Amino acid sequence: MRTALLQSSGRPGSTAENLKVLDEAAGRAAAAGAALLVTSELFLTGYAIGDDIGALAEPADGDAADAVAEITGRHGLAIAYGYPERAGERVHNSVQLISADGTRLAGYRKTHLFGCFERDHFTPGEQPVVQAELNGVTVGLMICYDVEFPENVRAHALAGTDLLLVPTAQMHPFQFVAESVVPVRAFENQMYVAYVNRVGHEGEFEFVGLSTLAGPDGIARARAGHTEELVLADVDAAFLAASREANPYLRDRRPGLYGALA
Repeated sequence: MRTALLQSSGRPGSTAENLKVLDEAAGRAAAAGAALLVTSELFLTGYAIGDDIGALAEPADGDAADAVAEITGRHGLAIAYGYPERAGERVHNSVQLISADGTRLAGYRKTHLFGCFERDHFTPGEQPVVQAELNGVTVGLMICYDVEFPENVRAHALAGTDLLLVPTAQMHPFQFVAESVVPVRAFENQMYVAYVNRVGHEGEFEFVGLSTLAGPDGIARARAGHTEELVLADVDAAFLAASREANPYLRDRRPGLYGALA
């Protein structure tokens, strides 16, 4: 399954403009044969927009979701996008996966909030593993800081996730996460990991780019630089199956020894 990573911060503060950016990227991705397009964290609104987060937050089935569904149908590919989700009085840092026919397949709320900004504006989610089936691939959802907790990714591995989508807002000086941690997570858990970052300056933050699709061998199939880019790579089900057969990590686990982790 060809997967496109949209490394972009869009137009912070404007959902309408970000939908235009998403539409244009979806057209390019579809023309290149992609079946799935993944955006960065909070792509639909921007990340460092202060209290506007609450004003721009929408429910999972709101107008923005309808607009994304229209884009998926017009271009014939699925889209996973980051956005602030309003649920009653609460706002979550969320990602939603919408299929090529406009069906809302899955939604995930970030469980590990990073820093004072996120803790001031969001309520953490409580469901660690969210999955959906897409073109015969078991797709899992996660957001940014979540992937830095090995327990999170291992839970996905044990649940059978083949491709883990991680919209992110990775900032300086933590670029080693994109460069080193993400490929290791893919290897130790025998899955593909699509880590899709913002780029450039927003408020006090400098986002480092370096979006990647890492394979179960720990090798990046695609790697963006430090500018806005659309990069593509393939998720190969046959290679994943062979890699899982050859790598004994999950088979050699001894869960009875790990009780202290909880």
